[in-house]
Amino acid sequence: MGFLLGTLANAILNRYCWAKPGSAIPTVYDGKSKLEMLFGTSVWEEFAGKTVIDFGCEFGNECRELQAHGAKRVIGLDIRPHILEIARQRSNEIEYAETTTEKADVILSLDSFEHYTDPAAVLKTMHELLAPNGYVVVSFGPIWKHPHGGHGFSVFPWAHLLFSEAALIRWRNQFSTKPISRFNEMDEGLNGMTIKKFIRFVESSPLKFKTLTIKPIRKARWLHNRLTREFLTSVIQCRLEHR
Repeated sequence: MGFLLGTLANAILNRYCWAKPGSAIPTVYDGKSKLEMLFGTSVWEEFAGKTVIDFGCEFGNECRELQAHGAKRVIGLDIRPHILEIARQRSNEIEYAETTTEKADVILSLDSFEHYTDPAAVLKTMHELLAPNGYVVVSFGPIWKHPHGGHGFSVFPWAHLLFSEAALIRWRNQFSTKPISRFNEMDEGLNGMTIKKFIRFVESSPLKFKTLTIKPIRKARWLHNRLTREFLTSVIQCRLEHR
């Protein structure tokens, strides 16, 4: 029975797959400033003259923008050496590293909290890297129960909730030269982050909420409430500060 269900799941995923796992997927940010789209043009004034750590900087796109718009110093952190090397090739004027001891006025975390293997440890590290009056700017989504919260596994809305992790991993491994057995073993990882989990992680950390905004999916905002928000939230944004 298990074999038959697995075969059926694989057939359905292959049938509705619109992009193979690991392939480049267009985003709403292509050709645009992610920082401006998320926070508006006033974001440059907020970061001007400050030391900023981009925690999970990937290829350094936001690092370069921050530097160009007047940040005093920009440090890009990522745990993937091959990603950091590409970032360095694109700009040798910014410090890119896996770790730092530098204290920051602002720590920026974009589209990363749904990927961190150990969110509690990340929040602790952020606290240690913040200057006394510093704060963390967080924005991430889609969250786990969003229609596309499974990222590349959401071959149709909520597919990642309808199929088991094992079935989705089997399907992914068909297209990959690096087989995995769990979501969190992928380069980008997936930790199943929900609103409830994120709030619990923050409340158990050395940081506290300064602001918290839970943005609904635009077309479903009229259905968005405390009962439905786990399924109909597009982005979580917040600012965190020392307790």
